[in-house]
Amino acid sequence: MKKLIDYTKILRSKNAGPLFITFDLIFRSKEDMDYVEKRLFKKDIAKAYDVEEEKIDIISYGVVNSIKITFPRKNISGSLADNDIYGCQQHMPLANIEL
Repeated sequence: MKKLIDYTKILRSKNAGPLFITFDLIFRSKEDMDYVEKRLFKKDIAKAYDVEEEKIDIISYGVVNSIKITFPRKNISGSLADNDIYGCQQHMPLANIEL
């Protein structure tokens, strides 16, 4: 079984303001994007990040073969409990989801 990262050209995380984290999945082809879109579910993301499914937004941008995933951060960016102020090191649980 392949992992999500095997289907992407770019898979990155970053802040979407201080309260949210966002992930950009950019695919090599429309076929890869379509394959992932049919198999990546909010329940898988919720499990990987311990977040409620209803708080996850998944937006597809077919014109540029990409998907954006956004949900609330556990800790506000820059707070004492935050361990990644820029949110740029949060992509590996998503990258390792098996499809």
